[in-house]
Amino acid sequence: MDKPIVVALDFPTRGELQACVETLDPNQCRVKIGKEMFTKEGPNLVRDLIEQGFAVFLDLKFHDIPNTVAGAVKAAADLGVWMVNVHASGGRAMLEAAREAADSVTEPPLLIGVTVLTSLSAEDLQETGVPVKPQQQVLRLAQLCQQSGLDGVVCSAAETPALREQFADDFLLVTPGIRRPEDATGDQKRVVGPAEAMRSGSSFLVVGRPITRAESPAAALAEFNSALASDR
Repeated sequence: MDKPIVVALDFPTRGELQACVETLDPNQCRVKIGKEMFTKEGPNLVRDLIEQGFAVFLDLKFHDIPNTVAGAVKAAADLGVWMVNVHASGGRAMLEAAREAADSVTEPPLLIGVTVLTSLSAEDLQETGVPVKPQQQVLRLAQLCQQSGLDGVVCSAAETPALREQFADDFLLVTPGIRRPEDATGDQKRVVGPAEAMRSGSSFLVVGRPITRAESPAAALAEFNSALASDR
């Protein structure tokens, strides 16, 4: 997969984000913008990153009635983002409306469904009324996403082997919670290393603090890419 590392640009300020971005090569990675930075800086931040040559994953996890989500996905597609996501638990009608909206532009973004957040454990799911293990729920929602025409799902690398048994390589698996052995796990509960994740079937690896909080983000990115290259 071309440029499998997606750097999560989760910063409290635009200045810190820009300082990190200036060290990164858009030919070596893609980038992700989440709720905090998008809420603070808005669409112009996304446009600026695209102008700098980066493929942008807009990680806003839309989840609302079908018409509202369709409008949001259309707005993201109009920005020219590479990938956008919605919550798979929003249901079939919402997912199909999002697909139709994404396809309404000349170059549609990849549309990805969020299955089970990597911060959630089985106990957390139980508390929300989902009486199954995370992997079972991930598989159920992934099937719904595929049936609804989505390009793939966000999932933990712990679930990728089971997903790959059911889905071909063209169904994308976007994996957060990627850490090397020396990296702190932070608030992620289900984490896996980069080479292991790709071997298990991940298509793209979302990496945040191990790169963005490194003394040299460019060097850390190079280490991740090197680890993947040496494992091929």
